[in-house]
Amino acid sequence: MKKYYLSVFILFWAANVLTAQNLDVRQAIDLFNTSQMLKGGSFLETLSESEIEGSPYLENEFIKGTLFTTSNTQYVDVPLRYNIYNDDLEFDTGNGVQALTTPEIIDKVEFGKYTMVYLPYSMAKKIRRGFFILAEEGNASLLIKPEIEFKKATEPGAYKEAEPAKFERKTDSYYIRVGTSEAKLISGKKDMMEVFPDNHEKMEAFIKKNNTKHRKAEDLKQLVQYYNSL
Repeated sequence: MKKYYLSVFILFWAANVLTAQNLDVRQAIDLFNTSQMLKGGSFLETLSESEIEGSPYLENEFIKGTLFTTSNTQYVDVPLRYNIYNDDLEFDTGNGVQALTTPEIIDKVEFGKYTMVYLPYSMAKKIRRGFFILAEEGNASLLIKPEIEFKKATEPGAYKEAEPAKFERKTDSYYIRVGTSEAKLISGKKDMMEVFPDNHEKMEAFIKKNNTKHRKAEDLKQLVQYYNSL
């Protein structure tokens, strides 16, 4: 497997595999930065990131990591961070921050305590693609999808003070992927039963015996490990 360091990675990016992105987080800030008119014809002031409480990032600081591509190439010592709100993988070139706009070239990314993969998943009966934290790997894999919500600023009311715009972390979502199929959201006991294509009786018995909870990462990890052992 080939290894390249950051300088080579930037050359790779310069060949149009990566495209520059602003630091602004996508639709949330753009919503306020559009030229909306107030009464009297004045424009709303632009909202900067410094005016938003919270953070859209998995970790605020860049962490040096390694990118493994689908073409069996490694790019090492790349300063990386994950933007949860945008579902973007960002890296620091030293002259600015860029976001990877062709994430389908990524097999996996390792930085700090995280291993992330870019995979297809089903959502609202549609197939999408996105980044996940890899919690357990095998024929069946347990995937964690960090969740975040942007809340716009509110005006003061009769019984409440004004609140600034903010990013608020939500409970992580858990997905299971079997083989090369799309990852499926585990939102209840029924999903735990149906996500596995075989060994239904054994899986059901395991879930009942261990009182497996769909909201507990460790429970789901043990469930996936058991399936992989069959």
